This record gives sequence, structure tokens and C-alpha cells, in this order.
Amino acid sequence: MKDKIIFGPAGKPLDYKGSAYTSSKYIAEHGLNAFEYQSSHGIRIGEKSAKTLKKQSEKENVLISMHAPYYVNMCSKEPEKIDSSIERLVDSARVGEWMGAYRIVFHPGFYQNQKPEKALEIAKIAYQKLIERCEEESIKNYTFAPETTGKRSQLGNINEIISMCQNMEHFEPTIDFAHIHARGRGILNNKEDYNCIFSKLEDNLDINRLHCHFTTIEYTHNGERRHHNLNEIDNYGPNIKDLLINLLENDWKATIICETPLRDKDAMKMKEVYETLI
Repeated sequence: MKDKIIFGPAGKPLDYKGSAYTSSKYIAEHGLNAFEYQSSHGIRIGEKSAKTLKKQSEKENVLISMHAPYYVNMCSKEPEKIDSSIERLVDSARVGEWMGAYRIVFHPGFYQNQKPEKALEIAKIAYQKLIERCEEESIKNYTFAPETTGKRSQLGNINEIISMCQNMEHFEPTIDFAHIHARGRGILNNKEDYNCIFSKLEDNLDINRLHCHFTTIEYTHNGERRHHNLNEIDNYGPNIKDLLINLLENDWKATIICETPLRDKDAMKMKEVYETLI
């Protein structure tokens, strides 16, 4: 039961003095079983280091995911920007394969004054080209995981993410519950508010393990502003307990990546809440 829902930090643990690619042992020693390696500002890890991460994480039973660079817009009006985005994701898939990442998380892009339906159509065409490029590069072990986005100007509401992953090989969703909360201007206030999310996922996708991001979050009329720590739950939502109850009641396997500023420390608090429920 304990391994059905696992927890880990987005990025290197705060007090760990070594390199991120050697942090799996430290993460496991603190009772966590997941780690999302951050390449948000560019890929800065080579093959040797990535393979070290894979070997160590397998030994320590830590499930690895990877966050691809932010500089991706798969629905851009400019074809050359789509092409460069594709290449960044191909590079991410290559490195992800080296490190054994079970998900390559990325933000799909921005509407840029296009109708959402048009932006989604452009992105889906770009995804087909992305898969073709991965095949050309002989990259085989990868799963792209487009993330629900936190700003209303971004492609990536829950319906769009589901649509991206339907009938698309090598694609699974990343459900960022804080982003959904912020984009919806505070829509996740009790456990019942999660029902529509999980029913849409169950009705449209066949997911073995749900990849999730979670943090408390501050938002404006336009969506996400900033992440907050778990102990600020009285001022900012959503509440991790509501999510965990839903996952347990619906028998989900899930990986929850903690994106609060306290990363691993709050991931351990999330796990403590979980253990009171099982």
C-alpha cells in the first residue's frame, strides 16, 4: 500500500551538498521514493552523469522523472520556434533515456492570440514530428508528459492535456493540481472538487501511474503567481489531504512531486499526511 503513492522533490534536496545526479541515496535515506531532475533552464548533464543517476536511483528504489527546458512552445505561430522546441524535447528524451526517467515533463506553450483549438491542433502536429525525430535518433525508452499549466495564456488546461495524450504513443499527462487550482482561480477547495479531474482522466486515458505536481499556490485573475510552502495552507490552497483522499478512494497509483520552495522537506510532510490515511 505504501508504494502505491510515492513522493519526492522537484530538484535537488535543499540541504544536500553534492550534485543533483548523485542525490538519490540522500533522497531514499529521508524516506522518499521519487525525484524530478530539473533541466528547466537548459540541459546541463552529460551521458556519464545521467547514467550514474540511473544506476544509483535503481539501487535506491527512487523513481526518476525529468523536467525539460521551459524554452518550449509547441504551438508557436513561428515554425522555426516549433522546430527548436522539438529539438529541445528530443535532447530531453535522449538524456531522459540515459538517466532512466519514466516521464519527460514539459510545458506545451502559449496561445499567442490564437484560438485554443488552433493552438492545440498545431501542437498535435508538432508532437507527431517530435516522435518521428526521436525515432530518427534511435531513442526508444521515453514518455513525454505535457503538464497542466497555471496561466490562462498557456496551452494546457485539463481537457487540452487529455486530448494531447489520447491516441498518442509515448505520451502521458502530468497533472499539476496547483496549476489547475490557480488557472481556475481557486477551484480546488475540498475533496469533492477533484472528482471532475479524476473522472475525466478515467474516462479518456488508460493510466497505470499518474504523475503529479503539487504545491500550495498564490494566483491572480490571470492564473499562477508564485508557489508557497505547505505550512501556508491557511492562506493558500489547494490542500494535499484532499488530493490524497481522492487518490486512495479511487485506488490510484501516483507519483507526487513536491514543488513548494521547501521541496524535499515538504515532500516528507506530504508523505506523513499520507501515512495517517492508510
